[in-house]
Amino acid sequence: MQLSEEYTLPAPRSEVWAALHDTDVLRDCIPGCTELEAEGDDTFHASVTTKIGPVKATFKGTVTMSEEQPPESFVLSGEGKGGVAGFAKGHARIFLDEHPEGTLLRYEVEVKLGGKLAQLGSRLIASTSRKLSAQFFDNFAARFETAEG
Repeated sequence: MQLSEEYTLPAPRSEVWAALHDTDVLRDCIPGCTELEAEGDDTFHASVTTKIGPVKATFKGTVTMSEEQPPESFVLSGEGKGGVAGFAKGHARIFLDEHPEGTLLRYEVEVKLGGKLAQLGSRLIASTSRKLSAQFFDNFAARFETAEG
């Protein structure tokens, strides 16, 4: 499955870059995230509980940042296992561009699913992914709005 979207965030690009590298910020913004711990400079261990259609699972896995071009772009690669629900594996390329209202964040994601998750329809998976992404960016943008006001 592939997904790409963009969001305008009300903060300078350097602040958005820093927040995207802050485990406390990310843990608070990722829907269902109960654990996000850094291991070194570019690897994180995560635990996220989510529900896609009838399948609810807690995924435990690792996320790695690479190809960093501060403050313009980086790549996230990750893999998580959710027990009988299956696994998710993929990568995302994130781009940060200056924008009159702050920062334009664009991303392109490619994900592969296995197990019960792979049996769900692609429309259901895509719509749930968009919903979770929107929740993350609503939470993420709110952090900057709170900081301003």
